Amino acid sequence: MSPAMQDETDKEQTSGNWSWWPSWRPTSMSLLKTAEAKILAYIKNDVWSRYVTLPNQNRIWTLKVTNKSARKHTDQVAQTPLVMIHGFGGGVGLWIRNLDALSHSRPVYAFDLLGFGRSSHPSFPSDASLAEEQFVTSIEQWRQSLGLERMILLGHSLGGYLATSYTIQYPERVSHLILVDAWGFPERPQPQFEGSGGQVSEDKRVSPSRWVKALVSVFVLFNPLAVFRAAGPWGPGLVNRFRPDFNRKFENLFDDDTMTQYIYHCNAQNPSGEVGFKAMVESIGWAKRPMVQRVHLLPPSMPVSILYGSLSWVDPSTGKTVVQIRGKSPTSVTLIEDASHHVYADQPEEFNRVVESICNTVD
Repeated sequence: MSPAMQDETDKEQTSGNWSWWPSWRPTSMSLLKTAEAKILAYIKNDVWSRYVTLPNQNRIWTLKVTNKSARKHTDQVAQTPLVMIHGFGGGVGLWIRNLDALSHSRPVYAFDLLGFGRSSHPSFPSDASLAEEQFVTSIEQWRQSLGLERMILLGHSLGGYLATSYTIQYPERVSHLILVDAWGFPERPQPQFEGSGGQVSEDKRVSPSRWVKALVSVFVLFNPLAVFRAAGPWGPGLVNRFRPDFNRKFENLFDDDTMTQYIYHCNAQNPSGEVGFKAMVESIGWAKRPMVQRVHLLPPSMPVSILYGSLSWVDPSTGKTVVQIRGKSPTSVTLIEDASHHVYADQPEEFNRVVESICNTVD
């Protein structure tokens, strides 16, 4: 086994100065591992799961899924791999309704972002550009460690923002960029004052869900998900209360609270990536460094496919703005009906069909 790849049975990471929290919070990396294993047991194809160790000794928890029926996987070896990056507060388990379908004709990699899930939880700088760079550098070091020459890069929400930043810096490594309800693209609109009464007019957008509003209320003083950790033994119940939709999205797989337990254990750990994310935002919905200001730095030949859920709080008009900015460069926008922000879970069959179609344009 390569020194850069370590078996999942390696000693679990500790949470440093946060080691006293388990007496109050009913969580641990072992409980997260158990919750994830219950989810991944539903994958029918072959799964390779390992820690990938970076040069700075941080570790990235990684899955590789390949078609079980492919003879010795020789057909898949020649295909450009699909790499999937989850959003804020997520982890590899959230792709459970997509991994089998998308690995039909090519290998699929999914990993926990640095600071999230089962990956290392290092400290992050408070500067927005430095925090972003730490995320992006970890992705490139992960790619180097695995020896992937090129990839189809897909990112959801925060993952879409980071995937774009990565592609700008390392375009030679990306064959196609797929953005799924990407966060952090539009500029924050300035309030417009109308008439003599001084009334403020704001752009109408889909109202954020209750859990998003709850995060906004504590965001200024605390890390975004601090409320779930501060709730201690009531934390899992709080996640169930604020995110019952996660259980509904996966109810055909689980008839209990498996998914919300997974979400809880992902986010009850040391708030590392969460700190990095907070450094990058002005508020939950807006990035300090809006990506729409940088998409022109993508190579003109880089194909970009943008997917939105029709019921999402993310404004799809930003996709049209990206198309205008890129001009004649290959850029498409697809709206998936009856899907919220978590497009891949709300309408998995349509999502998988669209993504597989995009991948087939590469090879």
